Amino acid sequence: MMKKELPLLFSRKEECCGCTACYSVCPKDAISMVEDEEGFLYPSVNDDKCVRCYMCLSVCDFKVKQKDR
Repeated sequence: MMKKELPLLFSRKEECCGCTACYSVCPKDAISMVEDEEGFLYPSVNDDKCVRCYMCLSVCDFKVKQKDR
């Protein structure tokens, strides 16, 4: 069986504000917040834990605003 795609939370740092909404809503604790070289936190999805429910995308303010366009 083919797995659905991992949720793409952001492709550029400008597409993430580090609010941790995706991290907080994940039912499987598959998202961790990882510090970059400047000390800012960005979400990282664990492929082994992620069940591809996409709840993280539904709470992401950036993703919701993109859908509204």
